Amino acid sequence: MQPVDFTTLKAACSELRTHWLPSRLEQVYQRDRYTIAIALRTLKTKGWLEVCWHPQATHICIGNPPPRTPDTFTFSQQLIHQLGGLALVGIEAIAPWERVIDLQFARRPGEEALYHLYAEIMGKYSNAILTEANNLIITAAHQVSQQQSSVRPIQTGQPYETPPQLTGPAPSLSESPVRWQERISLVPGAIKKQLLKSYRGLSAALVESMLLATNITPETSTDDLTPDDWQRLWHNWQVWLQTLENDNFQPAWTANGYTVMGWGGIAPAKDIQTLISEYYTGQLNQQLFAQLRHQLSQKLMNILTKLRNKAQTFSDRLRQSDNADDYRQKADLLMAHLYEWQPGMKNITLNDFETGEPVAIALQPDKNAVQNAQNLYKQHQKLKRARIAVEPLLKEVQAEIDYLEQVEAAITQIDTYQTTEDLQALEEIRDELIGQKYLEELDYRRSSNETPSTNFRNYSTPNGFQVLIGRNNRQNDQLTFRVAGDYDLWFHAQEIPGSHVLLRLEPGTVAETTDLQFVANLAAYYSRARQSDQVPVVYTEPKHVYKPKGAKPGIAIYKQERIIWGKPQMVE
Repeated sequence: MQPVDFTTLKAACSELRTHWLPSRLEQVYQRDRYTIAIALRTLKTKGWLEVCWHPQATHICIGNPPPRTPDTFTFSQQLIHQLGGLALVGIEAIAPWERVIDLQFARRPGEEALYHLYAEIMGKYSNAILTEANNLIITAAHQVSQQQSSVRPIQTGQPYETPPQLTGPAPSLSESPVRWQERISLVPGAIKKQLLKSYRGLSAALVESMLLATNITPETSTDDLTPDDWQRLWHNWQVWLQTLENDNFQPAWTANGYTVMGWGGIAPAKDIQTLISEYYTGQLNQQLFAQLRHQLSQKLMNILTKLRNKAQTFSDRLRQSDNADDYRQKADLLMAHLYEWQPGMKNITLNDFETGEPVAIALQPDKNAVQNAQNLYKQHQKLKRARIAVEPLLKEVQAEIDYLEQVEAAITQIDTYQTTEDLQALEEIRDELIGQKYLEELDYRRSSNETPSTNFRNYSTPNGFQVLIGRNNRQNDQLTFRVAGDYDLWFHAQEIPGSHVLLRLEPGTVAETTDLQFVANLAAYYSRARQSDQVPVVYTEPKHVYKPKGAKPGIAIYKQERIIWGKPQMVE
């Protein structure tokens, strides 16, 4: 993940000063343990200033509005208590080339600042610290005790101390090209490494983009650079310093991230705030997606393993009970041939009543024939009772396995993060499993939004009919029992876990064979049988699809279905 460097931070703050000073603070919302969103209102507009101290994604920019869920963090409550109604009157770096921004709040523009919110954009040491006018700390996002850091503890009521200053000379427009080259090439080495060692305020991403714009590979030794190389690199060095001086930034997307210098850009960005917000939101969502998907997959695998073992045990007991009549038959034979029994016998062979075939019967030598027969009758009754008890248990476990395999199939289909809808679909699965008591709510932060999202997968058939596909069980229920109309057609892989698929049809329209095949292919693709060549797919009218009373999410039964063979490999 590309970190926010000094150049990006200066670009972001320059844009913030232009468009958001002065502004009134109306609300503070903490999205998670690393991010606060501050509602600011100017005379022209309203927006949310996002301050994030995530170790890998520290940033400050205007971002998206926060979700409509309760804020349970104390840090945001302390901020709104102190800053509510005040004006943001200043956005300043605490010192040249430092990545600490001082957000200054006063009663009205032109007055002295009453509070300072320091946003420290420093990688794993990032923080957000609120102080009063005399720089005494009121609260901090992350407090640091004396035991944790004797160099710079951060505690409530203590004076705010700025981070230790960066070492190394600061870049300057007044420096001569000869002195600049001497400093960089003093010790021979890779040009990228030498630039980073020689000056403060540089980042690996900035240096790489500067070198590539100069047509110099980052690993080229300083001894191998020609005078022309040095001249071109000096030119871009001056371009960078002049951009910092004049705030003339060029935000753009690059192949591996972003730039505010325009170097290596493959697509322009609307503005710096949008660039930073979209990049770090996407990167953090991708991390959350991968983490949540792994957690859910592991949890489901563990639960399904236990349930399958339980089902196997029940099946074994049922197979044993299939032999119940054999015990009764042997007991009847023994009772009919009591006269053939001799004391101390360990087994006896008697002819079957119907077939005449010899039947071997094991005996307990310390018991007589009647007692042995009684034991066989008891075993018969025990196995009969076991069948009566085990059959409903096996049915219940199998229903649970079917449900969880449906959930597992939904997770399998959401295999990579593409958009926020993918993360939202996984979060809905998490909430569903919490609701079904498969996950502990304390272990997973559950969203308070109980209404399923309607961000279904969306396709169009060859003749232009809309196709909607549920991403998880909650969406499947929403699609089948809320969205589906009387003229639509409902599709599902036959007896295979998968998504509910809906072909939307207007009154009087009829889907052609190509449309039906197209939807069948999608239903097969978004099922557990995705890797098969052909998959049986049922389709029927939504009015013939029912949810059994008390059934878990995503479970449905249907009738008056027709079958069509779907070909998942045809889906592009």
